Amino acid sequence: MIGTLLKRDLAKFFPFAGGGASLPVMFFIAVAMLYPFAVGPDVNILSRTGGGVVWIAALLAAILPLEKLVASDIELGFFDQLRLRGLTEEMMMAVRLIAHWLSFGPPLILATFPTAALLAIDGPTLHLLLLGLLAGTPGLAAIGLMIAALTASLRAGAALSGLLMVPLALPILIFGAGALARQDGASLGFVAAISLGLVAMAPFAAGAAIKAAREV
Repeated sequence: MIGTLLKRDLAKFFPFAGGGASLPVMFFIAVAMLYPFAVGPDVNILSRTGGGVVWIAALLAAILPLEKLVASDIELGFFDQLRLRGLTEEMMMAVRLIAHWLSFGPPLILATFPTAALLAIDGPTLHLLLLGLLAGTPGLAAIGLMIAALTASLRAGAALSGLLMVPLALPILIFGAGALARQDGASLGFVAAISLGLVAMAPFAAGAAIKAAREV
């Protein structure tokens, strides 16, 4: 049952499986393409600020899938059917979290390579950036899942999701970008710790929100 559910969620979210989740990756690359036009072609400026721009682009790209992350399945009664088959809401949300991260985390990390070329990011900075995104994107996915579940039953849930996502993701962004500014890999440990805590908490918080939405 778990394997079938994961395959179903991957088919829904994965960008190359017809799920339409390629929009975050396209947005991510578009930001990197437009930024040099805004600040000019100076290589020193681009290399000094490019890593921070990548983190901001990753955060904004993580907001895009939130509207359809769980709301459509709640409307269709999909989670109710799974509950009748013995799956708990926490297990459903854990599987959904894995599928959500796989749909945008690894594609964003791969898209960082052409993005680094556009922003003149050097090798050591790129190495830290890739490690930071690998550690931080699961946390962004966890925040997104919790927010999507909490706002799914609200009429203005889509707008509220973006407003909630930005401040909650700031610790990941601050430590991730700070590691690039100081060339300090130790800051990535904070990114990983925050991300791990969010991933552990997300299935329970999102599951509780799904239960609450069923009672509304």
